Amino acid sequence: MANEERKDFNRMLHDNKDMPKIQIITDQKSIEKYGGKRMYFAPPLDYDQVMKQVPYGQVVTVGEIREYFAEQAGADFTEPITAGIFVSIAAWASHQRTSDKTPYWRTLKAKGELNPKYPGGILAQKEKLEAEGHHVIRRGRKHFRYYVADYEAVQWAIKEV
Repeated sequence: MANEERKDFNRMLHDNKDMPKIQIITDQKSIEKYGGKRMYFAPPLDYDQVMKQVPYGQVVTVGEIREYFAEQAGADFTEPITAGIFVSIAAWASHQRTSDKTPYWRTLKAKGELNPKYPGGILAQKEKLEAEGHHVIRRGRKHFRYYVADYEAVQWAIKEV
C-alpha cells in the first residue's frame, strides 16, 4: 500500500465487499497447493476482531487466522492474498483511531516473521514486541528479515472469537 496516511482505513475495515463468501476453485495447481476447492473469503472486520483477542505476551500468525476462518466456515482454506491485505488494513485502521486499538503487532507473518507493511514498519513492530518480552532476531546477509525467536512457544491458540 502507498500513501497510508491519506487513506481512511477504518472505512476500508468496515467495507465487507460482499464477504463472507465461499468460492469453488477449479485450478488444479491451486487445489493441490491449498488442499481443496472450497476457498473462503473473510471480510476485513473479521481479521480485526480476531487480532484484538491476541493476549499480551502472545502472538498469532496470519496463517493461523486463515486456518481458523476456513474451519469455522467449513471451507478448505482461506484466500491468502486478501488475508494479508486485510491484516494490514486492520493495523492501519487501529493506528488511525484514538481509542479501541487493535494490538496488530502481535499478528505475524509465516514462521514468526515481522510485517514491514504495518505502521512504522519493522522497527515499530519490533519495539512493541520487545516491550512485551519477545526476543526479535534478524536473519539474512543482504536482505534482512526479522522474526520473533521461538514464536511457537508463545503462540496464541485461537478459540471461538
